Amino acid sequence: MKKILSAFALMFCFAFASIAQSEAPASATDAGPNMNLETIEVDYGVIEQNSEPYRTFKFTNDGDEPLQITNAKGSCGCTVPEYPKEPIFPGETSEIKVRYDTKRIGKFVKRVTLTTNESVATRVLTIKGEVLKPAAEPAGLPEEKPSILGGQR
Repeated sequence: MKKILSAFALMFCFAFASIAQSEAPASATDAGPNMNLETIEVDYGVIEQNSEPYRTFKFTNDGDEPLQITNAKGSCGCTVPEYPKEPIFPGETSEIKVRYDTKRIGKFVKRVTLTTNESVATRVLTIKGEVLKPAAEPAGLPEEKPSILGGQR
């Protein structure tokens, strides 16, 4: 009797495991908008203070429904994203423009969080780089001071 129950339990486990391994239909996983970004990280590199502050993240909606970005927020006030407010239809390409305050000296890593109507509601983009201090101006020629005697030197 124990052997029969053990065999039945073993068959039940195999049947359950094979059902759990089956994949969802392709149409269910591919439905909806999908933001296909060229990159999720942009490196400004090493730049001088007050350099060009803008960088762009290009993307395509390769889903089958319009993509809507409802919000884009920088991780601090020095990182300001600009995003399309209108829907991006399937097959269309657009971009998110990010402005970093290049007056700030030093290394930086900042994030931009996007809220969309995709199945994954948020995406995180990263900008990084280093802003260098401006080169020190070489000291000019010393000023000529009038001599006490009023003569030539």
